[in-house]
Amino acid sequence: MNTDRFTCQRVDADNWRDLEMLFESRGGPHNCWCMVWRKMDQQRNRSTKSDKKNALQKYVDDQTPIGILCYNGREPIAWCSVAPRESYRNLSGDNALDKVWSLVCFFIKKEYRQQGLSERLVVEGMKYARRNGANYLEAYPVDPGSPSYRFMGYKPLFEKLGFEFKRKAGKRRNVMVIKL
Repeated sequence: MNTDRFTCQRVDADNWRDLEMLFESRGGPHNCWCMVWRKMDQQRNRSTKSDKKNALQKYVDDQTPIGILCYNGREPIAWCSVAPRESYRNLSGDNALDKVWSLVCFFIKKEYRQQGLSERLVVEGMKYARRNGANYLEAYPVDPGSPSYRFMGYKPLFEKLGFEFKRKAGKRRNVMVIKL
């Protein structure tokens, strides 16, 4: 599918409200606030929505990259969490590599799924990481049909884009890497 009609941009203080709108929309990740894999301050409660939202906003306020938004016109329709690996908890990645960014999850509004946006988000995530000094992009997709972690993407897409399988991380996630 042609995804040229969509635009992508990094999340920062200027478009934080767009991220809020997307996350709080029907079916949005308003329960996790994309903090499942991200490091959080000890004083915040990982099980409290407001603490997770505030923790993610603190990354933005501190100008730490958190990811990219995809738009249809002015409407935020999709999200990809892509950021320096050190901003995440242990993802069981390849510690021999330096200047690694991690791509850990996606959210695409239901009415925009099956239109090639996952691929577009990965490609834009690669560009974003490269522009910000990353040497490698690491992802942790699952096999199609996986009963969990589907928000991390599917292995065939990453293979198609040139990511190399490194190893399994747990029972379902696959550590995959591409040199940028």
